[in-house]
Amino acid sequence: MNQSMATITAMGTYVPDRILSNADLEKLVDTSDEWIVQRTGMRERRIAADDQFVSDLATKAVKDMMRRYNVSVEDVDMILVATSTPEYSFPSTASRVQANLKIPNTGVLDLNAACAGFTYGLQLADSLVTSGMYRKVLVIGAETLSKITDYTDRTTCVLFGDGAGAFLVERATGKGDFMAAISGTSGEGGIHLYKSGLSSEMNGVPLQGEGCLVQNGREIYKWAVRTIPEQLSKLIAKAEMKPEQIDWFVPHSANLRMIEAVCERGPIPLERTLTSVEYRGNTSAASIPLALQLAVDEGKLKNGHQVALFGFGGGLTYAGLVLRWSVPDTN
Repeated sequence: MNQSMATITAMGTYVPDRILSNADLEKLVDTSDEWIVQRTGMRERRIAADDQFVSDLATKAVKDMMRRYNVSVEDVDMILVATSTPEYSFPSTASRVQANLKIPNTGVLDLNAACAGFTYGLQLADSLVTSGMYRKVLVIGAETLSKITDYTDRTTCVLFGDGAGAFLVERATGKGDFMAAISGTSGEGGIHLYKSGLSSEMNGVPLQGEGCLVQNGREIYKWAVRTIPEQLSKLIAKAEMKPEQIDWFVPHSANLRMIEAVCERGPIPLERTLTSVEYRGNTSAASIPLALQLAVDEGKLKNGHQVALFGFGGGLTYAGLVLRWSVPDTN
């Protein structure tokens, strides 16, 4: 078992004030609340204001963490931000967070792994801390997917929302929280989920969307349902555990029907699964921290629980972690 000496000491989240309900979407495209709930499990999603960007959401999540746990971030020595919706190609979102929070001496790095980004960020933070290179790493998953969503496309516009989550990872004085990690990629599937950039084609195939998110939901569903149960089983075995020892499974909240299909194939049933999908929608890199915060606030996730996180998405890539949950309960 991985005896990593890194621990998660605090967490915070933020979602914008504006709510986009299924009833609101009925006014935009040919859809209905019944259709959306039946196919996605979603009822609401939060939408950033026109002048609100991903670094703003990320900063607010960190401030929420500071308020909840009475912690300081002025001595953070690395900021990792997982996002697919930076307001600039450069400077990085992490550098904007550094400026907003006025952290004096810190490295900054953006991670682009779509919906798997936050889990990759935690894996990297664990490595940076346990290597001795850094003592205190801020990991943020933040998205403003509404800004790259085509609200004339009824198949995708019902899915996506905005939000942010932040974790503080520090050197542990005792037993570490990080028990096992896994990752993998099927890069040939990248054409199934993309936002075009400098190139207008991929593998010789012309790209669509004109800068908006494009998704082949059927292919993503097939890949996820085929990949996640197998890799989750491998991750749990890597932690030298059995599935029944995992208290909570926390997948990326892509779509409730997809998560149900994954759970039907095992190894962890739906009743031990945490999501943020119903009232937050698909928030990509932010969905796992949002799900964890909701579970803490509802009293489900407790100190000492063993949790399996599993991010997956554009790339196509995935990243999983088994954690021992030791974040203090502030409720």
